[in-house]
Amino acid sequence: MRIGLLTEGGYPYASGESRLWCDRLVRGLAQHEFDVYALSRSARQEDGGRVPLPRHVQRVRTAALWAPADDGHSYGRRDRRRFTEHFEALATALCRAEPSGDDAFAAGLYGLAELARDRGGLCAALRSESAARVLEAACRAPGARRGVQPATVPDYLAFADQLERALRPLSLDWYGADGLGAVDLCHAASGGVAALPGLLGKRFFGVPLLVTEYGVQLRAHYLAGATGATGAVGATGAVGRTGATGAVGTTGATGSAGAAGAPPSAPVRALLAAFHGRLATEVYRQAAVITPGNTHARRWQERCGADRAKLRTVYPGLEAERFASVGEGADGGDPRTLVWVGRVEPAKDLVALLHAFAEVRRQEPETRLRIVAAPVMDPQAATYLAHCKALAAQLFPDEAAGAHAVGDNPVSFEEIGGPEAPELPDAYAAGCVVVLSSVVEGFPVGLIEAMLCGRATVSTDVGAVVEVIGGTGLVVPPRNPRALADACVALLRDPARRERLGAAARARALELFTVEQNLAAFRALYLELLSLAPVRRDAEAVDAQGGPVPFAHPAEAYVPGHWTAAPRPAPAWACATTAGGGDV
Repeated sequence: MRIGLLTEGGYPYASGESRLWCDRLVRGLAQHEFDVYALSRSARQEDGGRVPLPRHVQRVRTAALWAPADDGHSYGRRDRRRFTEHFEALATALCRAEPSGDDAFAAGLYGLAELARDRGGLCAALRSESAARVLEAACRAPGARRGVQPATVPDYLAFADQLERALRPLSLDWYGADGLGAVDLCHAASGGVAALPGLLGKRFFGVPLLVTEYGVQLRAHYLAGATGATGAVGATGAVGRTGATGAVGTTGATGSAGAAGAPPSAPVRALLAAFHGRLATEVYRQAAVITPGNTHARRWQERCGADRAKLRTVYPGLEAERFASVGEGADGGDPRTLVWVGRVEPAKDLVALLHAFAEVRRQEPETRLRIVAAPVMDPQAATYLAHCKALAAQLFPDEAAGAHAVGDNPVSFEEIGGPEAPELPDAYAAGCVVVLSSVVEGFPVGLIEAMLCGRATVSTDVGAVVEVIGGTGLVVPPRNPRALADACVALLRDPARRERLGAAARARALELFTVEQNLAAFRALYLELLSLAPVRRDAEAVDAQGGPVPFAHPAEAYVPGHWTAAPRPAPAWACATTAGGGDV
């Protein structure tokens, strides 16, 4: 089978959220051929290079969403009318809140795609004055959303810039018979913009579309828009936790937020939210199967119109062997140490964790807290980390007497790869209880890592935490330091309970959250989708009546590898006979 793997901001680049998951998928399903169609988000990502690709990756085609683009084409009068007609349908759908707008959005989207395929020039047209006028008319029309009505000319231009980047896949040369028309299945490694080529592959060639979302794109976009961080092409939330294991997490959105990095205005955010919502609905409607990574993501997809019959939960897989030395070991960690492992950001609520630990220290004075974080690259994350260190110094001043020496703070901030925790298993091995204090969480990979290490956990009830834990750890409400502290103290005082919960957690993780389970699920889905897809025959493979020509395509032509074995050397007796000129 030939798979068209569609990615945005990840694989095959060396950095990105979906890099590690896609690499495991491609290498684990070596019986199939893969064509990779990748959208990059930044020059830095492209400069970082690509990961080594296995031999069964037949081709890699890339396109940049971050750079200005213009194919040099301009429209004549007829094509301008055609563009205006389709863009009016799309813009009207974005500015109106009625459910019927989904059909208008789809009509406008595919109309623009067909125009780009036939005539090119879509990039320039979307940034033109006529596009801005269409947006202005749609925002001011009767029945327009209240949030878009105050939009001004700068808002139209800013949204048109973002929309052009989001719709740039429509203008790519990926849709010929030697591109997506030649694959048996399109597999989008995330929703949103990454799935756009898959939508066109289905429309132009009837190629079935499989969509995998470990972090729902629309949810990540809403979270980014709520903070005013960006109003970009698409949010992430795909696979890959920077600096840690490369599993699941949500990160910021892509693209520029406006001039000089300023956040987008409220009307632009409303238009972007409408676009991503309509796009998600269309992707879910056209996909043959949708694979959310957890029930939390599944509920979001259902609210966006995904058919329950198409939804198959497939948990992301982690390499269990990496944590086997800790999980199978007899050492349960330091019985006086709590461990937090993750990426430093406000959503992780380290402030609440520090206040909870202050209460733990009042009840168990010998307890220590180790905060082990991925390397901090973002300036905002660095500021938040500095704030947390200052708070720790305020809550736990250096002790001049007692069990600890002067200058020995009970809270330590460490970095993965540092001298104390060179590897993740070392971080989890250091303590007896692993704590998660988040207020926003998608799929909690850190909990699964702790479970594979056989550690008891205390977590806040956010995202897919309860689904992952499944009764093998303690769960408390978020933003409640007292409840978090009481749960930690309960486990610190009960070693037997910690051991039972840790053993049950490891057994659950090995059953549900391994790479092997993930690969088996997608192996079965690929075969199922191919068996249900209609047969597509080349013109050379049918006769005058439209029936198949026998043996037009020999089966071995589609099997990877070489069927012709290397010639073996002739036996010694044959060589001697031939040299002597005798008959054999």
